[in-house]
Amino acid sequence: MSFLERQTTRITGTDHEHDHRRTSGLRKHSTNNVPHAQKPRSRPPASLRDHLPFPNSSLPPASGPYSVGSMEIEVPVENPRTISHIKRNGKHLLQLETVLFTLYYPAAFGSGAGPAPGGQKKWSRETWLPRPRIETAKGYARFASIPDPIGVALFGVSTMLTKLRAYRNSPPATHWPPEGNSKKRGYKVKNQQGPPPKGLDRPPIFPLLMFSHGLGGSRTAYSSLCTEFASYGFVVCALEHRDGSGPRTFINHNKRTKGKSDRHGGAKAGKEDCDGDPVCEKGKEKWQALDHTEEELKKGYHHVDYIFPKNNPMDTSPNNENGVDRELRDAQIEMRLCELEEAYRVLKTICAGDGEEIAQQNLRGEGYVGGTSRGLHGVDWAQWQNRFHVDKMTMAGHSFGAATIVEVLRHTDRFKNVQAGIIYDIWGAPIRPPAEDPKHRIHLPILGINSEAFMYWQSNFDAVQSLMREASEHGSPAYLLTVRGSVHISQSDFSVLYRHVSSFFLKATVHPYRAIDLNISASLEFLRLVTPSSGSGKAIIDRCMTNESILETEILDELPNDHRPDDEYIAAKLRVDHEFKRRVGAGAQRKLKRNFQGGMGTGYTTSDEVWCHYKPTKEQLDRWINQEERGEKRIDEQSAMEGDGGNAVNNTANDLNRESDVSKDGQATSLSDADEGLRCDDRERLTASRSEEDIQRGHPKAFSTTMESEHGDHAEATSTNVSAATAGDAPSDAPQESWLGMLPALKDGPQQA
Repeated sequence: MSFLERQTTRITGTDHEHDHRRTSGLRKHSTNNVPHAQKPRSRPPASLRDHLPFPNSSLPPASGPYSVGSMEIEVPVENPRTISHIKRNGKHLLQLETVLFTLYYPAAFGSGAGPAPGGQKKWSRETWLPRPRIETAKGYARFASIPDPIGVALFGVSTMLTKLRAYRNSPPATHWPPEGNSKKRGYKVKNQQGPPPKGLDRPPIFPLLMFSHGLGGSRTAYSSLCTEFASYGFVVCALEHRDGSGPRTFINHNKRTKGKSDRHGGAKAGKEDCDGDPVCEKGKEKWQALDHTEEELKKGYHHVDYIFPKNNPMDTSPNNENGVDRELRDAQIEMRLCELEEAYRVLKTICAGDGEEIAQQNLRGEGYVGGTSRGLHGVDWAQWQNRFHVDKMTMAGHSFGAATIVEVLRHTDRFKNVQAGIIYDIWGAPIRPPAEDPKHRIHLPILGINSEAFMYWQSNFDAVQSLMREASEHGSPAYLLTVRGSVHISQSDFSVLYRHVSSFFLKATVHPYRAIDLNISASLEFLRLVTPSSGSGKAIIDRCMTNESILETEILDELPNDHRPDDEYIAAKLRVDHEFKRRVGAGAQRKLKRNFQGGMGTGYTTSDEVWCHYKPTKEQLDRWINQEERGEKRIDEQSAMEGDGGNAVNNTANDLNRESDVSKDGQATSLSDADEGLRCDDRERLTASRSEEDIQRGHPKAFSTTMESEHGDHAEATSTNVSAATAGDAPSDAPQESWLGMLPALKDGPQQA
């Protein structure tokens, strides 16, 4: 038995020496047929910056009917505290101090034209590489185990000038979009208005989606996915986690005047006064209660780099005999959950019309590290009142962020307003087996979309399958798909900005734009099908989405092995035999089909681009839609409007003895600990008839061998345990090994333990 098979047996309890169906499935099915790939959606350039020649990279505009705006927000948390015992150089490393995110949203007509919201002549767009860009590039260099000058040079010539496809501080859209999208009707659709749904004479109220990034990611690293969602009417909160999972992130303490600031915007050495600013003085007291050095307090900021686990820096590798660093990853997930709670608190404040309070606390304006002179200037916060749903929200994440979302779905006593979860190419190692208490399991719809590279990682694939079964056993629809020809970075901006690296070194065969399209299309189909009629954006999705029927893809009988690499490269790359012939031949065949054989509709099926591994039967899906009312009763909408004193969180923390993980100031705040006045109760009354008819005509076909049992009991998730987050000391030194300028984790892939 190979090492990978031994790992899988140890983790999942499956004996692969005798599991002939699974092991034979990895080796049998190989067709060598050229997939009938659809053409990427049209995305015209937006500025001269996007026409710069190679090696400069640019991001594509979103394909939905809305233009996209963005806001960069960093505010102090209500209760700054340490999360765990992990230390570096004698100092607590995981400290919850501020929450930082970029908010992507549908923008109003005229975004990018005329004067900017703050009165400036030109509109601004946030840089893709977070500011300060040189320091962030050094963080990526350390993450990839290459010298700083090389890392700065690589980013300098490729993405230092790249900006997001979203205009900063643009007003939110108040119009209903016309039918179709820019793929069907061209880019002009973004400046056209459609009629409101029947019976509605008010602006749309947009659904909320929160996104958690993976290892090495940031709030901008998945901007292609986030702007796509925003262009279809979602308000997307993309967090930047400060748990040591990103390359480098800056945490501000207080503002500095121009004369006392260094080149990054922080304070010069010895200039720690606040010039009599009462907000600054109050902030100093708060930060002094945390574990900071005198130098950090004087500068007014500090940064957190990627944390390499102690004595096991490559715990993400499938071939790592030591397995995952469980203590470190558990602590990081706990901090991520706390950050999601804090971001949700901020969003409720904005939705309640009190965004000016957030603007006054914002730490990303002029005088702060990573901030700009634009800050949140020119934002009319009254326009944001009751403009997006906080009574229901969707959670999504990639890789380690997907593992975070699994814990969100299992902790519905903390996250009472979640309606569904989407996990993109999940790293299964940090996932713990479900608790014995059935209430601490997945009770909500879940969609998993793998890359083909991760699909060949058997133990990780088994872990994802177990999540699908966990949701299914509690009456929730679960879907598991794989995008053919994709690798782990295909759902991030890295595959778009560094497409030649993705293609030449990682052997990705799917077009990076098309990979984003497939992920978005599957996600929108999933949300339209399984989420409640209000708060999920169905009215906009129904009229604008290109329905590719991805969820109707037939389930594979056996796992293919067309591009399975050798074990040493599992999860890192694909194998493409006769590469030149395959790539050139595939391109020629696609062009021939488009131009001379009636287009891609001739002989095309969704299985040419997507494989399906798991989905509900017709009976299970009908039960969810009709009896469960798409999970409407499983969502505690009232918690978004009223506070409950936080007893649930305090009791849970006491039960798990988390006192040692929390500072003197108190416990973590639950999502239900909202102010009484934070209300967004202007509900979206969507017409359900059209959605119901679509479901009856096009819901997925039954596949009885995948989900055999029928379940009549659907326990409501009302009380779960919060996992403790404690870990030992973890050094921050990067490993010496590197591979093509990447962290070894990206070479060998994550480890399932």
